[in-house]
Amino acid sequence: MSIFVSILGLGFLILIHEAGHFFVARGVGMNPRKFYLGFPPALVKTKRNGIEYGVGTIPLGGYVKIPGMHRPAAGDLDLHFGRAVAEDPSLRRPVDELRRLLEESDYAGARDAVVRVEQAIAEQQLSHVAHRSAERGVAEIGDALAPDAYWRAKTWKRVAVIFAGPGANLLLAVVLFAILFMVGGGKATRTVDEVVAGTPAARVGLQAGDRIVSIRGRAVDANEIAEQISGSGGEPLTLTVQRDRLTVTLGPVQPQRTDGAYRLGFVLRGEGLGPAESTWQAVRITGIVTKEIGASIGRLVTGDGRDEISSPVGIVQGSSKAAEQGIDSYVWVLGLISLSLALLNLLPLLPLDGGHIAFSLVEGIRGKAVAREVYERVSMVGIAVVLLLFFIGLSNDIGRLGN
Repeated sequence: MSIFVSILGLGFLILIHEAGHFFVARGVGMNPRKFYLGFPPALVKTKRNGIEYGVGTIPLGGYVKIPGMHRPAAGDLDLHFGRAVAEDPSLRRPVDELRRLLEESDYAGARDAVVRVEQAIAEQQLSHVAHRSAERGVAEIGDALAPDAYWRAKTWKRVAVIFAGPGANLLLAVVLFAILFMVGGGKATRTVDEVVAGTPAARVGLQAGDRIVSIRGRAVDANEIAEQISGSGGEPLTLTVQRDRLTVTLGPVQPQRTDGAYRLGFVLRGEGLGPAESTWQAVRITGIVTKEIGASIGRLVTGDGRDEISSPVGIVQGSSKAAEQGIDSYVWVLGLISLSLALLNLLPLLPLDGGHIAFSLVEGIRGKAVAREVYERVSMVGIAVVLLLFFIGLSNDIGRLGN
């Protein structure tokens, strides 16, 4: 069940990402052609105001189609119409006319030529494969020539639409962290919330609800409790707690070294913060985690951070463990994953969002589009890097599962 919940959570983060692209694209007049819950092909779909809404057969995340991500090129015609022309040579004339207009950058004339190609295809008897490919070509090139195509938009609009995906994940992370701070994760108290089974705290008889008064006979406040235990060096400690109006002395008990620090094995109850303070703390934590993720990427470049990478397998595994520990742990991990997705997508590599932002800025500075061939070559490099990271993360996760 926890694995199912973690998969749904990952799908939700992807959906939030795509929704960011979708709503900002609509806001700047760049009308998306499709928005799906899940991935196509569609189980059900409907069309409203020129946008196809649907539920995909692959129930993970979401999908949005923004028109004209690239300037249409004459070379696209061979991919879309090559088979149809081979089956019926009479189609060569309207296709070649469209090719000439694209080569001359006569996009107004090319839009009319697309209509003529569509009419010619409708009149011919083509195989199912050739007909579907040609229909897809008409739709793709028609969208790329539309006034609201992505490549036609001003630089700031293009950057806004692309940044909206990672931005939505970043905003969600802040919101999730703020919720945790508001419901009890913001300020520690001296009251024990949970005692972990099999730990020194459990063996000495510490109970949930106990209020820690002193350690080693010295009065402590909430912020000093962890510091006193971790700084003990493993020496036995005596705890004095308030339990149901009684004062109880526990110990001596010896802290156990766990994850590089001495611990007894209990969790203090948190006290929620107000909305403003919670939001500020969420932003602060987001900044700290962002810095750490950036440092881990830097270590990867130097060859030291290989073991810190995870694939979707490891992400699902980690979030499922968090789900088993409770809703607070799961929401915290979900926020971390959302933040990680945002930062990963902002890397300046095509086909990641950061790559599209970088190219949009370059084109805005140059005042003209980058050649399609450059896009394709850089995309090949980016895809290779992403696949390399995926396989490194997958090998790490398989190793962890094996252990």
